[in-house]
Amino acid sequence: MKKILCFILLTTLVLSLIGCGSDKKVKSNKVARPHTTDEISQEVDYSQYFNGIDGCAVLYDNQNKIYYFYNKNLCNVQSTPCSTFKIISTLMGLKNGVLSSEDSTMNYNGTIYPIETWNKNLTLKDAFNNSCVWYYRQVIDKVGKDQVQKELNQLKYGNCDISKWNGSLEAPFPDVNGFWLDSSLKISALEQVNILRNIFEGNTEYSQNNIDILKNIMLTEETDNLRVYGKTGTGRLGSGKFVGFCEKGSKRYYFAIYLDNQKEQVSGKIAKDIAMEIIKNTVNEQ
Repeated sequence: MKKILCFILLTTLVLSLIGCGSDKKVKSNKVARPHTTDEISQEVDYSQYFNGIDGCAVLYDNQNKIYYFYNKNLCNVQSTPCSTFKIISTLMGLKNGVLSSEDSTMNYNGTIYPIETWNKNLTLKDAFNNSCVWYYRQVIDKVGKDQVQKELNQLKYGNCDISKWNGSLEAPFPDVNGFWLDSSLKISALEQVNILRNIFEGNTEYSQNNIDILKNIMLTEETDNLRVYGKTGTGRLGSGKFVGFCEKGSKRYYFAIYLDNQKEQVSGKIAKDIAMEIIKNTVNEQ
């Protein structure tokens, strides 16, 4: 009985430190650029989608250059990215030759993790979709601290703070901790949206080939006229995130949903559900 209780506790702790998985060459000298001042900002009421959960949303209409904010002040508050950082670490791995394709594998070391899907060699696509922390811990370590810091500075990724390289070490295994998991690195919802814009509009140093690989593994929902690309993240201290973009025809919208609720448990899955309701009732109706 004690062994069962111990395993349950370990499983809960690991789950709280990871993001929920998704459901479903030529180098450039360009770097992240500041956005222009001709953009429009509107505050909107998305409270019906949040259903009493504390949080915020940023939606950016790329064609019409309009930001839509729900709880605008909270959209500027930095917090841990958790597994939404896998978007950036995927690009870092590809750019620096640690990864080469969706099928790139990292070596499983035989540890029995509480997450069943982690207990084998994984491809990049599988690791992203199953939000495998040990896989991305290997990627980040191979890229190296100096290069990670350089690329975060170029992206202007939140506070760019990787001082706690190994993370909080609160997870039961060293390789499921990191600076992006309830630790030193922090970023706001608005900053997430602007960085995604820079990446997918071609305004960073990342090659189009690498961006295309990332885009393909980010695909999470698809209908006849709408595609949604994103990554969830779940924090240990009652936070949930879903960030990404959607495409409808020639139109593209970038988004970030942040949840911060101490009254009840939230997660990246809940943030994704909220985002899909917003997309269905706003973007998809345009």
